[in-house]
Amino acid sequence: MDHDVLGRYRPALEQLPDLADVLLLAGDLTRHGTAEEARCVAAEFGGLGVPVVAVLGNHDYHSDAVDEVTAILTGEDITVLERSSTTLTCRGVRLGVAGAKGFGGGFAGRCAADFGEPETKAFIRHTQHIADGLRRALADVDCDVLVALTHYSPVPDTLAGEPKEIYPFLGSYLLGQAIDSAPTALAVHGHAHAGTERGTTPGGVTVRNVAHPVIRQAYAVYELPATAWASAAAEL
Repeated sequence: MDHDVLGRYRPALEQLPDLADVLLLAGDLTRHGTAEEARCVAAEFGGLGVPVVAVLGNHDYHSDAVDEVTAILTGEDITVLERSSTTLTCRGVRLGVAGAKGFGGGFAGRCAADFGEPETKAFIRHTQHIADGLRRALADVDCDVLVALTHYSPVPDTLAGEPKEIYPFLGSYLLGQAIDSAPTALAVHGHAHAGTERGTTPGGVTVRNVAHPVIRQAYAVYELPATAWASAAAEL
């Protein structure tokens, strides 16, 4: 987000307290990962009247200013997760959100392996490192309802519509395995702008792709029927 779109989402966002208990942001909050863009995001999503929890996306890493971007967002009470978790109390229910950016690698039967050239092994080991961190974050959070938040996709279902040649750069089955290792109620991701909204992990966890071109609105509201809370989710 930059000055060109500042204020675009705010009218819809100001309705959130009547619709949802928390807003989840699935990364790509900026175009080029600059501090100036992060200030625009902080202005747009700060002070909404509901907790805002985010992960960063690949765009947010582009300018190598992740620490500064994160500090600007957290300064406006936007919680930024990376292989970490937070717990919120929503209408008496403890909602746990575990988040990580994720990374690529592909999916079962069509994935890269930790084998061969150092560059290939480094690529997959980075994904494994992030997936392991997400797994720990999901296991460590003490809550009633658990949600996983990533930028990259944990399943191929929500990539339908994207060229199959780029699936390995849109997500990894390792993220799905991490999500399935815990009693996760919902997994939310972005990144796949030409993908599909709905999917499911091999373990049966509901997955939603909230990339803006997919949901075609400021946010989508998801309610888990067994609980008394609802969450809104978006990716810019």
